[in-house]
Amino acid sequence: MRISGAESVVMEALWKRSPRSAEDVAAEVAGPQGWTEATVKTLINRLLKKKAVEAARDGRRYLYAPRVSREAWVAAESQGLVDRLFDGRVAPLVSHFSKTKKLSAQDVAELKALIAELGDDR
Repeated sequence: MRISGAESVVMEALWKRSPRSAEDVAAEVAGPQGWTEATVKTLINRLLKKKAVEAARDGRRYLYAPRVSREAWVAAESQGLVDRLFDGRVAPLVSHFSKTKKLSAQDVAELKALIAELGDDR
């Protein structure tokens, strides 16, 4: 399932805390994004149609909760990016960030530690 950038803002609010009403989500995200409550409700409806969120009746309103975990979404998005731009390989992605000076010293240290861990596991 493809979740747009705008929809991901709504999902982030639901991943932080759910179930929540559309009004609660709008109170958190509408202002910083420059959106109206109607825009947030439209995004929630899109996510419902995609089956990314579920709705449960709570009196006269609905409460919304994610049906997909953030971890599963990040994994799918990450793999899609690597597949589309780097033929499914991670090394060219890291190389790209290195060449464009997007890796901080902390990033490099974390990558080295990760590689060392991978070496220990194999």
